[in-house]
Amino acid sequence: MIFLKAFIVGGLICVVGQILIDKTKLTPGRILVLYVVTGVVLGALGVFEPLEKFAGSGATVPLLGFGANLAKGTAEAIAEQGWMGILTGPLTAGAGGITVAIVSALIMSLISKPGAK
Repeated sequence: MIFLKAFIVGGLICVVGQILIDKTKLTPGRILVLYVVTGVVLGALGVFEPLEKFAGSGATVPLLGFGANLAKGTAEAIAEQGWMGILTGPLTAGAGGITVAIVSALIMSLISKPGAK
């Protein structure tokens, strides 16, 4: 049953993104930023955690999950380190995702042959 919940929630997140691409003049980059910021807000308000428990990876894999992870890391770091946690928390919480993105980009740049258009 968890697979069905994950598929439905993840699919709905993707449908919203596709509607934003088709019906607005927002660029894909701005939509991605909108998703991360929405995840931060939902995480900070405590709304994302029940969604995560309900849908599992359907909620955490898209960019909403990355944003919520940043908010959670920031809150934990502020509790431990005080105001300095505002700077260190998001970097610590998002280090895994950021590292995967950088390494993947490096590998793709090495195996592909980009050409001038």
